Amino acid sequence: MMRKSRKTSSTISTENCPKKRVNRWFRLSPTCKHLLHCVAMLATIAFFMREYTRSKEGIISEPYKNYGKCYKILVYLLRLAPLLQLPHGLFNFLGLFLYNAFNDEVSLKYSLSGAPFLCFRIVTKGYFPDLVRGNVQKNLKICHAVGLEKFVIEVVTEKYIENLLEHPKIKQTVVPPDYQTKNGTLFKARVLQYSLEDDVIFLGNKDYIVHLDEETLLTENSVRGIINFVIEGKHAFGQGLVTYASGEIVNWMNTLLDSICVADDMGKVQFQFRMFHKPLFGWKGSFMVARFEAERSVTFDHGLDGSITEDNFFAMKAFESGYTFDFIEGEMKEKSPFTLRDLLEQRERFIKGLLLAVHSPKISLKYKFLLGTFVYSLIMVPIAIIDFAPLTIFPELDYWLLHLNVLVAFVRGLTVYMFIFGLGKSWSLKELNKWEFCLSVVGNICLLPIQYIVTTISLFRAVIISKHEFFIVQK
Repeated sequence: MMRKSRKTSSTISTENCPKKRVNRWFRLSPTCKHLLHCVAMLATIAFFMREYTRSKEGIISEPYKNYGKCYKILVYLLRLAPLLQLPHGLFNFLGLFLYNAFNDEVSLKYSLSGAPFLCFRIVTKGYFPDLVRGNVQKNLKICHAVGLEKFVIEVVTEKYIENLLEHPKIKQTVVPPDYQTKNGTLFKARVLQYSLEDDVIFLGNKDYIVHLDEETLLTENSVRGIINFVIEGKHAFGQGLVTYASGEIVNWMNTLLDSICVADDMGKVQFQFRMFHKPLFGWKGSFMVARFEAERSVTFDHGLDGSITEDNFFAMKAFESGYTFDFIEGEMKEKSPFTLRDLLEQRERFIKGLLLAVHSPKISLKYKFLLGTFVYSLIMVPIAIIDFAPLTIFPELDYWLLHLNVLVAFVRGLTVYMFIFGLGKSWSLKELNKWEFCLSVVGNICLLPIQYIVTTISLFRAVIISKHEFFIVQK
């Protein structure tokens, strides 16, 4: 009785109180928000360009006579290293500039009756059964809320999950421990390949698979975006936005560091799919939509090289096979790693897998060239950290690098802005007041050195430790 009376009094007091003032940001149209975002991005880049190309007084006209040609060449090489990020940066800039990221509501363009059958496939080792059970139920409710009828949520696991909700729309597939692929593929790729075996498949060629990680949560917008994509049927593969700040935040630092991944989805990933319909820089393994006949044709069975970052290897092989991709509206929600060690291990696996994909003879160079520039830009991160040192000790050399500094400033300024943008997309101002949001932005910028340090440590571990090891983060 006490609880009921509290709820009643709370309802009455809310009704009698004046309505909460709406934040001015939410009064703006999506177009106005996009224009403000573009102005902020250009202003950030312009600020960095101004700082990097500021004129020097009292410079030495020929510094190489004082410090030697070898030192000058070294400085140029250090300055050129960040330019490996330029292709990646241009794609991010164009994606963020050309496409409106503030259309928050996704509407159905077609009748649900015309949608093909959807299989929401969750792959897990079975180590976190409570997480899987809870998220399956949440995702089932989202599908019903949208009105979806022709679908199933399939859990593909290496360990049987007990007490999984018994429902006609839920299916559990257990991978036998002695199962081996033809090419000796391991880890998640092995589990995904098992689902494509003749005696396991239950899908038709025109059905679609929506790949989810065990912690991935659907939203109504993402389901509507998927329905629009599959009914249009123009492309075999598609992908959308994933954010990392939903619900309770377990590790604030890791969540802030992952905010750049959100900007990466809305920038580079969106641009490559909307403009070229090709995975020029790869893609990620969650919110991955595939037509069944295309996925089965490409397969996940690509041996050890395709076992670490199976998603990117798969994308390169699909690209090589001539399949096209598109960007899907809506967002899904995940969690950042809970500990710094988990984050390091996750980034290490990511770098190892990309190195294996880029160096694999199974993928032609023309299909992995841009991905290769991105991978080697990660390798140059330690150099990017120290490239300020020569110019701090001998600032007059900066005069000779002005033409390079413009490009370096573009890359650096865009990177800083992507952290801010990703934070804004991850956290709504409905969840944080303006002061909390501003504090988060400042904290995110302050964490930029940590981002470089994490990448550097992960890089060294990726090079030193065996590239065919697979680490599972805590969830």
